[in-house]
This record gives sequence, C-alpha cells and structure tokens, in this order.
Amino acid sequence: MDPFTSSERSRQYQRELLAFMSECVYPAESVYEEQMAASGNPHHHPRILEDLKVEARRRGLWNLFHPHLEWGPGLSNLEYAPLAEIMGRSPHLAPEACNCNAPDTGNMEVFTLFGSQEHKERWLEPLLAGTIRSAFAMTEPAVASSDATNIELRMERDGDHYVLNGRKWFASNAMHQNCKVLIVMGKTDPDGPKHRQQSMMVVPIDAPGVRVVRNLPVFGYADREGHAEIVFADVRVPATDVLKGEGEGFAISQARLGPGRIHHCMRAIGMAERALELMCTRADSRNTFGQKLSERANIQDWIAEARIAIEQTRLLTLKAAWMMDTVGNKAARVEIAAIKVAAPTMALQIVDRAIQVHGGGGVTNDFPLAGMYAHLRTLRLADGPDEVHKRSIARAELGKVRAEADTSATLGS
Repeated sequence: MDPFTSSERSRQYQRELLAFMSECVYPAESVYEEQMAASGNPHHHPRILEDLKVEARRRGLWNLFHPHLEWGPGLSNLEYAPLAEIMGRSPHLAPEACNCNAPDTGNMEVFTLFGSQEHKERWLEPLLAGTIRSAFAMTEPAVASSDATNIELRMERDGDHYVLNGRKWFASNAMHQNCKVLIVMGKTDPDGPKHRQQSMMVVPIDAPGVRVVRNLPVFGYADREGHAEIVFADVRVPATDVLKGEGEGFAISQARLGPGRIHHCMRAIGMAERALELMCTRADSRNTFGQKLSERANIQDWIAEARIAIEQTRLLTLKAAWMMDTVGNKAARVEIAAIKVAAPTMALQIVDRAIQVHGGGGVTNDFPLAGMYAHLRTLRLADGPDEVHKRSIARAELGKVRAEADTSATLGS
C-alpha cells in the first residue's frame, strides 16, 4: 500500500470515528468544561471522559494505535494516520476516549516490546484496558535534555536492586488522577560508551522516595494530565524492573520516540483542520466596515494558504508513515524528523491566523484556539526541539554529498 492508498479497513474506521466525533465527542466538549470548572481541580478526571471511553470501546474504536493484533486492530502507521488526525480535532477528549493518548501509547509499545511477563500483567494490561495511566520521565531541568546522553539521574546497582537519585521534569501525564507507573531513564554506567550509559526502569509512581514536586503550567494552562517535576531520592528498584537490559535505555528511547513523534504530527494536522474550519465560519459570520471578513482579500489568502499547507504537511506525514511500514523507523528517520518540524509549525500558523480572525474571542477559552496554540507551541519542544531534528536532516543531506564525493574520488584514483 502506497502513501496515496487507503485500505478499506482504514476507511471504515475513519467513517466510524467521524461519526463518534460528531455524535459524542464534540457535544461532550462543553460538558467537559463544565465538569472541570465545577471540580476546582485542574487535574480532575471528569466523568464525561469515562462515559466517552465506554462508548468508544462499545463501537470498537479502542487501542487503534497498537500495531499488534493481540492488543489492537493491528493497523499500520499509514492506516492509523488519518485516525490520529481525526482524534486531533478534539485533543483533550478524543485521544484518551479511544485509549490512544500520549504518552501512554508510547509506553504501551515499550511494555509490549521490552517488558517482562510481569510488566505486561501488572502494567500493560490495565493500560490497554484504560483503567490506569502512565508517564515517561526522561527530561531533566539541570541539563540540555535534547541530547539524551546528557541525562544525570543516577541508577546505581545495590545487590538485587538499583538505587535512583535525581530530578525529572515535564513528565507528562504524571498529574493524571489515574497515573500509576513511570518509565524512567537514567544512567547506570556514566563511564561507559556514550550510547550505552543509559537504562530504562519501571517505577510505580507511589514507590518510596518518589516525590511529585509540582505541576508545570504551559503558557499559563494547567493541563489536566499535567507536566510534573519529580524528585527521586534513594528510590529502590528491583533489577527485574530494568527494561530490556542495562545499557539499553538510549536504544529504547529511539524505538519509542519514532512512532510517538509521528502520532503528534498526525494530531497536529487535525488541530489545523479544525482551526481552518473555525476561521472560515468566523470570517463568514462577521462584518467589518460593511463587508464580511470572508470577502477580504487577505483573509481569503489565509484560508487558501492554510489549505495548501495542510495538504503539503499531510502528504509528508503519509510518506513518513508509509516508509515506517515498509522500510522501518530507522530508514525513515529523516522523514520523521522533517514532519516533526513541519507539522507543528504549519498548525501554529493556521491557529494563529484563526485567532486573529476571531479577534479578542480567539484568545479566550470560549474557543479552543488558545489552548491549541499553547499545545502546538509546546510540541515544537516535545520529543526533541526543532533544532535537533533539523540537525539530523542536515547531517543526512551532507552525508549523501560526502559519500558521493568519496565514491567519485575512489573511481578517479
């Protein structure tokens, strides 16, 4: 199946998911806001989400992301791409309603690929059932974590355990009411080879010595799932809770972040589509100086440019997904890096212009645009900042030219 082809089962899921969005998710958005406001707790888990989860599961719209038939429908990245885009149109509700929300999707894949039987029974199965949530603790406040080899949290062997000491932040989902487990990356061998110093371990969030210090607001928003700063003080972790093996942390992080990055991009396209719809609706309903906004040339330019940008970005996303399916994540790393830069940047510009068309209302919570903007701007840092991905792309391009030059020199000698 090429990037321009959609399988029948993907089209069927798209139809069913679009119906779920129209019939259940969009009407639930106002209920969600009411229940959150009534709770007075920014990390409250509202009843409406559990109701949506029940309905999504009843409709078979559950674990759509999971590539293994044992746990989900076994869709390819290319088949899942339009589904993630649809869910991205209501980012606070739809992904979790369908059990396809980050960072749980990545953590579930890690448990599937690298977890022990005990990990799968204790953590993976309830995650797949949607009864618990999880967080991924890699980023640290004291180092430039865009280079994962910089991380400093220590994991020192002590008999049959490791003792963890250090500090993490931006552990997304850790403030979620149902978060029960962390996947933590740290250093087991600081003097080893650069990419073999790190390991990943499974740590219950209520383990002795684990202390959630605070939530980190993003652009003033306290996201419901939260972005936590966490201190690890003499946390004892059984050696059986090391994932894959000592020194495998960096390799696991690369395996985890590839699909996670493209899922973020797919959802970003969904946000851009909804922002464009909101822009058109607003422009067609507002009059200034005797003329509809939609009749003004600059607004029409914005609308046209948004459509062009969305289509360009979607094509690149589908190409990356197709390559991940056909040649693997490693061979698709340039395309994954490219889309990780392109999608949030594109969506940000469209949301920004939609806000402008909405006027003062655009920066309030009366519309979803301000929240989308905060989320998308953060996404330019999550799973690696733009600059790191551009560096990877540039090195690949330079590598091709240098390889050709070496070949030419060899043939000419």
